[in-house]
This record gives sequence, C-alpha cells and structure tokens, in this order.
Amino acid sequence: MTGNSRFAVSLHMLAYLACRHSAAVPSAEIAASVVTNPVVIRRLLSALTQARLVTAQKGAAGGFALALTPGNISLLSVYRAVNPSPRHGFTRIAPNIACPVGAKIQSILVATFLKAQSRMEAALARVSIATIHLQLGPVCSLKR
Repeated sequence: MTGNSRFAVSLHMLAYLACRHSAAVPSAEIAASVVTNPVVIRRLLSALTQARLVTAQKGAAGGFALALTPGNISLLSVYRAVNPSPRHGFTRIAPNIACPVGAKIQSILVATFLKAQSRMEAALARVSIATIHLQLGPVCSLKR
C-alpha cells in the first residue's frame, strides 16, 4: 500500500471510529467499511496505536477506539503516524552525476519538495478528525 493510500485509509478508519464514538470496533468491521483485508487495517491500527491516536482492547468484546477526542487528532498527527519519513520518490532514482542535469536535479527537487511538504503539513495541522466527522453529518449516527 502506498503512503498516500495508508494516509487516506487511516483517515477513513479514524472517521469511522469517531462515528462509533467510544465503542470498541473490531478490525473486520472497519475493513468492511474500507473494503479491504482486515490484516491491512490491523497494520495501520498498530501504527495509530503506537502514535497513541487509537486504543486497542483485547478479548471477545475487544476492538479499537479513538484514544483522543476527534478534535484533538490532527490530520498531521495521522500523516506522521503512517508516513514517518516521506521520501518524495528519491529512493528509486540515482541520477547520473556526470550529467549536468543529473548532478543538480536532486538537490533542486529536494528544496522544492521540502517547501511543499512544509506547506502541506501546516494545512494538515489545521484540520482534525472532528472536522471530517462534522462533514459526514447524519451518516455518523451509525447504530451497530
């Protein structure tokens, strides 16, 4: 799963948990909402649990719940939990440094991408799971 997919799926999961309020939700139920394998969901939930955004309850009545109120979970905190170090595509390219373009392109792009990354992170910091929850409106009165 790509970094962007992990982030989008994680936001979906957290919005789903916000709709379920403080109920412990099994990973299979979340997976049904996302339409993916519960193993994928559990991996992401593990990262979100390590970041202390989600709590896990074991046992027959166990599942996952938000560790914080939706207003205290910024999209930036979710992004950082599931994308700890953005690579901007540089892990797969090794330009020819003997080429005048290849010798400089990576440093030029890194500066540009870091500036864009900074602006994106500032925007993500201003939005919370509560914002998404409010936009979902009446669909968040899920009764399970």
